[in-house]
Amino acid sequence: MVKKKILIIIGSASKNSSNLRLMENFIALTGDGFECRVMDSLASLPHFDPELAVDHTPKSISTIRALIEDSDGVIICTPEYIFSIPSGLKNLLEWCVSTTVFSYKPIGIITASAQGEKGHEELQLIMRILMAKFHPENTWLIQGIKGKINAEGEIIDDQIRMALADFINNYDILLAEK
Repeated sequence: MVKKKILIIIGSASKNSSNLRLMENFIALTGDGFECRVMDSLASLPHFDPELAVDHTPKSISTIRALIEDSDGVIICTPEYIFSIPSGLKNLLEWCVSTTVFSYKPIGIITASAQGEKGHEELQLIMRILMAKFHPENTWLIQGIKGKINAEGEIIDDQIRMALADFINNYDILLAEK
C-alpha cells in the first residue's frame, strides 16, 4: 500500500502548541496510511512581497510551494489570534495566491483555540479563494483546546478523541475523491 503524502501546516507561533500536539495524535493514528510532514516554522518565512511572488521568489517560499504541490493533501491546524488567523499563516497563504498550489488540493481545516469561530470562518474563506478542495466534514472547530490535551500531548477529552477519528475518516474519503 502506498502511503498518502500529507503536509501538515501548524499556524501557531508557539513552540509545543496545542495545535502541534493535536497533530502529533493525528500522525500517531494515521501512520499506516499517511506519510506526514509537519511545517511548524512559519515565523521563518520572509514577509510577503507581491513584487517577488512570481519572479525572484525566495527559496524558502519556492520550497514550501513545492511541498504543497507534491503532497496528496494538506491539513492546516491553527489557533485563532485576535479573531483572525495568525499572521505567519496569513503570510504563507499570501505567498500562494499567485500560484495554483492549493487549486483542487484536498485540505483539512482545524481551528483549535480558546474560541476560534472568526478565525475558522476566515480560513475557510481564504481557502475557497485559493480553490482548495474541502467539505464541511473536513473542517473542525475545537473550542477550549488547552483543556482537552494535557502537557504530555495526550488527548484527555473522549469527545475530542472520537471527533479526531471521525475527522481522519472523513479526510481519507476526501483524499480518495482526488
